[in-house]
Amino acid sequence: MAVSTAGETVGRASVLAVDAGNSKTDVAVIGADGSVLGTARGGGFQPPVVGIEAAVDALAVTVAEAASAAGLPERDLVGHVSACLANADLPVEERELAEAVQARGWGRTTEVRNDTFAILRAGLPSGAEPRGVAVVCGAGINCVGMLPDGRTARFPAIGRISGDWGGGSGLAEEALWFAARAEDGRGEPTELVRTLPGHFGLGSMYELIEALHREHIPFVRRHELTPVLFATSAAGDAVARSVVDRLAEEVVVLAAVALGKLGLLDEEVPVLLGGSVLAARHPRLDDRIAELLAARAPKAVIGVVTAPPVLGAALLGLDQVGAGAEAHARLGAHYA
Repeated sequence: MAVSTAGETVGRASVLAVDAGNSKTDVAVIGADGSVLGTARGGGFQPPVVGIEAAVDALAVTVAEAASAAGLPERDLVGHVSACLANADLPVEERELAEAVQARGWGRTTEVRNDTFAILRAGLPSGAEPRGVAVVCGAGINCVGMLPDGRTARFPAIGRISGDWGGGSGLAEEALWFAARAEDGRGEPTELVRTLPGHFGLGSMYELIEALHREHIPFVRRHELTPVLFATSAAGDAVARSVVDRLAEEVVVLAAVALGKLGLLDEEVPVLLGGSVLAARHPRLDDRIAELLAARAPKAVIGVVTAPPVLGAALLGLDQVGAGAEAHARLGAHYA
């Protein structure tokens, strides 16, 4: 969602790129020629927890550090602010966040997108048009697609109420569910009954359930169980494998629906995978995604995004200001 105000900007700074996730924020000041003038890293961006103004206040600290590194004033810093933000899941949230960011006076125009768009743009080749689909699986799961004419495909991606399944947190909960039922006899046997509690030095699922329930193990540590699930799957456990296979199915259905919405199912187009779970390159998951996607979109070309998402936010900004191929290439080379 884009908003703008009138005003002058400092000459050589063109784009303020922001990639703000739940756990960390990266900010970069980009010159008109694609050079990186200053960067800074800050904490997570969580408006649902602290409120929009407090979240933008925290972001302002990181922006000020990046501006200082570039030797530029914080206000009227750039011509365009390109912000890819976690928790900007709905158009109304993008609009509210764009207005809050624009009010800080960092640039003449502001565009806020969900942070998944940064993964998509970062994964495209330097100088390539913004065309493709990205599926991100980190703590949560999301998918977006875009075309050069500005059309997009997206999902609300706010949890089970919007039909989502998967993501690191969801996978950990699924593994715990199967292991708990295996131990008490309600479910089929699985090595997860040993590997999950064993990760925390415990001897049974009952001990792990009690420790999680009474918060002797902090809630935030549940994400550590996702790699345990994949390791158990790789060792041949049928239940763990079934969860990994279901994730592959979910990734492919997200990608295929997005491709269909954009009319790209029968075209050669990149399908980019990002986030900590998909970037980990688990062989069974990778192979199953490739197999299923080939059946749904045979010309799709799978890629894994390893570039930092702030590159994607910066490239989207250069797209917006009409920068040339040389500027895009210079920026891409900096983050290569």
